[in-house]
Amino acid sequence: MPRTTATLTPSPVPRGADRDRRRATAGVVLRSVLEHGPVARSTIARLTGLSPASVTDYCARFTRLGLVREAEPPRPKGVGRPHVPLDLDDSRFVVGGLHVAVPYTTVALLDLRGRVVRQRELRHEHTDPRWVLPRAAKALAGMLAERRDARPLGVGVAAGGWVDRDSGVVVEHGLLDWRDVPVREVLEAHTGLPVHVDGHARALVNGERLFGRARGSGSVLHLFAGNVVDAAFATHDEVHHGPRSQAGAIAHLPVPGGSEPCACGRTGCLQAELSERTLCRRARAAGVTDGHNPRHVLAAADAGDPVAAALLLERSRATGRAAGLLADVLNPETVVVTEIGAMHRTDCLAALREAVGTERAAHVFPTSFPDSVLAVAGGSVVLDVLYRDPLGASPEAN
Repeated sequence: MPRTTATLTPSPVPRGADRDRRRATAGVVLRSVLEHGPVARSTIARLTGLSPASVTDYCARFTRLGLVREAEPPRPKGVGRPHVPLDLDDSRFVVGGLHVAVPYTTVALLDLRGRVVRQRELRHEHTDPRWVLPRAAKALAGMLAERRDARPLGVGVAAGGWVDRDSGVVVEHGLLDWRDVPVREVLEAHTGLPVHVDGHARALVNGERLFGRARGSGSVLHLFAGNVVDAAFATHDEVHHGPRSQAGAIAHLPVPGGSEPCACGRTGCLQAELSERTLCRRARAAGVTDGHNPRHVLAAADAGDPVAAALLLERSRATGRAAGLLADVLNPETVVVTEIGAMHRTDCLAALREAVGTERAAHVFPTSFPDSVLAVAGGSVVLDVLYRDPLGASPEAN
């Protein structure tokens, strides 16, 4: 790992409530540049309700840190000096994004706009974390060596199951057979960078809020249906975690009429019914594929296989019913679903929306990142830290 890096380290600011307030305000200003840039400082002041002097001060700090830059001013239309707009400087820094799935780990680099600039999948020969995590750290080091023009700010890690954000521990992931794995501790030791860890459904809510379709939405529900099935809910830019980050654990909700056996000993649990493992098993039984990769089912459907298309449609409908039940409880403005059929086929998206319900259908969207969703999940964990507290997470060279 290169020794000259940029890290998310505390910046000198006042203590106590005033410090917290200033950090939060700094985040509002930086997010305004992300969302509206190139944007004049006067426009940021109007959008945020802050004084022009405060906006100028924060933007000067961001410029010194290399987070923003001055853009070309617009062509003058009258007398007077035009305002020089600011834009995000997405050329200086990158973040690492890791997503640990059941069959493979995704390792990626993202820029400050959440765009994936490098991505690699590492297939799992086995899922022992003592092998998975160091291997991912090594792959990340190789990617950083290829991008010497950009300095790393930190690493975000997303995974399914029960992930405790505060401790950086995967408390329980049944499909990986992980229990109390200190992911943050292990990866910080291997990378020398700050590491932040969260569940993938919550991570993707932050990705949608910062870079996707849910930007500006007052409340967002995200349902993730992969091998793991879980959910997350955010309101006013705050993702609900609950005690020890257990919120969103919906794997064992009962599905009326469900017939799939679950590892918990019951039948018809939501994850057992919707899992990509179940989709692939049904596809094998129907002669669609002989493998365990849901992308092969998608490819068969795209090639005109009616059985594969029917399997994907039914899964999207079932996912839509689950999303509809959650939406009835939480009443979000926006519903985002990560599900392979709805992500890639218009007929599956239409079926999912119909199952959610006609009143909500216009506010139901597939993930904004269909070709890089797992990489964005990992990167969004650390980018959320930056955009919440850019002064406390100051990119300073070691």
